[in-house]
Amino acid sequence: MARRVRLLGAGAAAALFATAALADGLVDNVNGYTVGKDGEVERFTGLLIDGEGKVVRTLAGKDKRPEKLDFRLDGQGRTMIPGLIDGHGHVMGLGFNALQLDLSDTRSLAEAQDKIRQWARDNPNQRWVIGRGWNQERWGLARFPTAADLDAAVADRPVWLMRVDGHAGVANSAALALAGINAKAVAPAGGRIEMAGGKPTGLFVDAAMALIDKAVPPPQAIERDLAFAKAQDMLIAEGITAVADMGTTADDWAVMRRAGDMGRLRVRVISYAYGIAPLISIAGTGPTPWLYNGRLRMVGVKLIDDGALGSRGAWLKADYADAPGQRGLALLDDAKLKNLGSRAAMDGFQVAIHAIGDAANAQALDAIGELAGTYKGDRRWRIEHAQIVDPADLPRFGQHGIIASMQPVHQTSDRLMAEARLGPARLAGAYAWGSMLKAGAKLAFGSDFPVESPDPFAGLAAAISREDPSGQPPGGWMPEQKLTTPQALAAFTRDAAFAGFAEDRIGSLESGRYADFLLLDRDIMAASPAEVRATRVMETWIGGKRVWVRK
Repeated sequence: MARRVRLLGAGAAAALFATAALADGLVDNVNGYTVGKDGEVERFTGLLIDGEGKVVRTLAGKDKRPEKLDFRLDGQGRTMIPGLIDGHGHVMGLGFNALQLDLSDTRSLAEAQDKIRQWARDNPNQRWVIGRGWNQERWGLARFPTAADLDAAVADRPVWLMRVDGHAGVANSAALALAGINAKAVAPAGGRIEMAGGKPTGLFVDAAMALIDKAVPPPQAIERDLAFAKAQDMLIAEGITAVADMGTTADDWAVMRRAGDMGRLRVRVISYAYGIAPLISIAGTGPTPWLYNGRLRMVGVKLIDDGALGSRGAWLKADYADAPGQRGLALLDDAKLKNLGSRAAMDGFQVAIHAIGDAANAQALDAIGELAGTYKGDRRWRIEHAQIVDPADLPRFGQHGIIASMQPVHQTSDRLMAEARLGPARLAGAYAWGSMLKAGAKLAFGSDFPVESPDPFAGLAAAISREDPSGQPPGGWMPEQKLTTPQALAAFTRDAAFAGFAEDRIGSLESGRYADFLLLDRDIMAASPAEVRATRVMETWIGGKRVWVRK
């Protein structure tokens, strides 16, 4: 059912002045929207902020404004919404992606080779050429790239390039030699080494990527700090004020702590450790407290159950339609998934399971069903991506308080590939946001940056239209799965906060929440999908302070 929009009233006059007297600031003359507890969009025209950077209350047009304020800003009629929350991103990956070779805009192998050559010329002192973003589907290559393809661009230095989804990588011959990879190489469990004529082609999938990674020099602390600073700048400019960092390593955590200690941590980070070892090392016996004035908390762990669709690593119940005999990679068996989930849940950590293929989603649902019988209470079990689901399994997402953490932009980016990988008969449960809501699941939306752009308005547009940036297919792909704009906004705000146990402090502009908000260049509630996609953030505020202004 579509959520209604109502005017957020003033309340009793006595209550207004009792709280308004504590306010230190007012952002007035705005076209404000926030999603209420009942899922309805509430409207307001002014926002009172206290000295701690929290919302005192919202004001309707007829409400009297306090006179004594530390600051007063005229919003000039611009639309105000809560700061947007990316429910699944990779903060350090975004920063490093911006500093290293980025192939995400290349449309052919030849174009990628030119870009690799140019980057090597521009960075003669870099011992390795490291990059990310290639997509053989976008290149129209009809195969994966090889070491020979990279050798044709750069042969005198090792080259290691991750696929756009981060679940496959291709190395040149120099990198293979440094890593000691030859015809006798054996893929570890949960990985695949592509072979041709009995020799490695240079392509490594999922767990096999570690065979090359171990030879790559680790970044220095100064490089990590620079990557994190770059990522924060990018997120704030896009209107992302908080993010669920899915896969925080011990090194990542140290970077965020350094930023917090130096007063440079601006984006709020809800952290999920990259496996049990860093979870226990960092957080120990339970979720950490909120640090740095509500800027950082480790709340749980991410467990990876399968690979990705583009590299044919997503674990399917039946063969890939375009690769008979292949069903992807099951990275965890039933017992290990349950054991890891139990180890986290026994200390009160939240469990988030990466599952893309229908077999992986079924396994994740089975594991949660068993774990929920032992670990009672408000656990908010998460399934990350939930892209390809057997329709028979969709109702199970409404059980045990499961959160479907999904990324709308994956549907528009992956549509043609998903059709090729699965065939039309197996798509009924693909990217099924509408069905998830009907089943009773809570949705948390994000982008999976740097796999996709962190731009949340592209995600909002995809969620309400199921059309790509060029408007294809007209009317939307499987249009019955579309959401309303209020539903999509909730998944990027209130519900994304709930998914990370943060709804008491962010996700809405209710009294007592942090004053994290955006001023936009248009009214997204009255805009077409194309107009929503083109939305620009004019100002970003976090904790009642303006942290970014469009120039």
